Amino acid sequence: MPITASLALTLPELILSLGALALLMVAAFGGDGLTRAIGWGAVALFAAAGFSLTGPAGNGGPGFDGLYIADSFSSFAKILIYIAAAASILIAPGFFARTGQLRAEYPILILLSAVGMGMMVSANDLLTLYVGLELQSLSAYVLASFMRRDSRSAEAGLKYFVLGALASGILLYGISLLYGFTGTTLFAGIADSLATGISTGEMFGMVFIFAGLAFKISAVPFHMWTPDVYEGAPTPVTAFFASAPKVAGMALLMRVAVDAMGSGTDAWRQIVIFSALASTILGGVAAIGQSNIKRLLAYSSINNVGFALFGLAAGTPEGVAGTLTYMAVYVAMTIGSFLCVLQMRDADGQPVETIVSLSGLSRTRPALAAAFAIFMFSLAGIPPLFGFWPKFLVFDALVKAGFWPLAMIGIATSVIGAFYYLKIVKTIYFDEPAAEYARSDSKLEGGLIALSALFVSPLGYLAIPALGVASMAAARSIF
Repeated sequence: MPITASLALTLPELILSLGALALLMVAAFGGDGLTRAIGWGAVALFAAAGFSLTGPAGNGGPGFDGLYIADSFSSFAKILIYIAAAASILIAPGFFARTGQLRAEYPILILLSAVGMGMMVSANDLLTLYVGLELQSLSAYVLASFMRRDSRSAEAGLKYFVLGALASGILLYGISLLYGFTGTTLFAGIADSLATGISTGEMFGMVFIFAGLAFKISAVPFHMWTPDVYEGAPTPVTAFFASAPKVAGMALLMRVAVDAMGSGTDAWRQIVIFSALASTILGGVAAIGQSNIKRLLAYSSINNVGFALFGLAAGTPEGVAGTLTYMAVYVAMTIGSFLCVLQMRDADGQPVETIVSLSGLSRTRPALAAAFAIFMFSLAGIPPLFGFWPKFLVFDALVKAGFWPLAMIGIATSVIGAFYYLKIVKTIYFDEPAAEYARSDSKLEGGLIALSALFVSPLGYLAIPALGVASMAAARSIF
């Protein structure tokens, strides 16, 4: 394939990369006063990158001699990533302006991180996978410690960097093992090698690669960084961490498992099943005693990653499609939840993160209380809210694949998570009112909360036909 044709496949990454460089120059000469304008420019770049997926970049096949692939799977994941990243940019200026930390670098770092995530989901080779993952991570380390004068933010960035470097080392060691025993880094070549039998060295390589990727999606037992980083990072950054990188990491894990290691499904399925069960159980149990809403949502993300992994454990197109649908609904629930957290401010406009401060919210801020309840019920997977549908899909895929005992255990563990979600709703609606939050003057935040709430409400079921077709087409493209 000519180099021009290969470059056409990477048009979304080219748009974001060149746009980020241009906005960086604007920030350098214009200063922090142009932060909001740069943010809107970044959102426009995400829209342009999403629109470019209608061309060869959306389904043009492999390029760069097989290192990169543009297919329906990568397009589906990129659209979710761009939506989550754009929302994380839009909700940031109000938060950072109130804390005196409004800086023009924030939307640029999000753009560069999205470039890495785009490479991750389009990786067709272990080296492309690693380069994309590191590009995403380098921006994320800076974002976690974005509020330099805040000790919690600095601590979050340091913890994320140290543990992220450890996970990258584990992943790179797995890549070197797999290359050494298969003789190739291309996914197709690895699949051919594993089809003839899995050696001990290849098995160790698979384990290390899955361990490194499990860190990126904060799946148990590589979840230890998540609560501390989510609590310490600025709330808009936490919303970003909980959405876009989760989609990219989950999509990358599915592509590696199905595309590169599909011939060794029985080997990696055991790893995925263990991680799924451990994530749902620990994510549910550990959240029960939390008093900080961001730490609770961190354990909630671990819990939801576990449920998403059940779809991958099925090892079928239906299971992968269910996981993709799960991530689409999860992004809306997560962004909406953190938008509600952004509304938690005292009379002086300072962020409040304690769950007890939500007491009696239904009597002081009924609209915010209703939104909170919708997102909590949806995260718990309680019908008729839309959060029930993706859980039904992944469990249905498990049953069809013959893993009905695993589906039964998964359904039982969902009860644990429902407890702490219902606890928040009980605090909001039945406890005596705490000090009233400051009123929000941001129509943008209110509008995004309303849109997210409508999507995860029963109205979201209207999107099932389109979402089902898109997710199934994406899933079949990697089988």
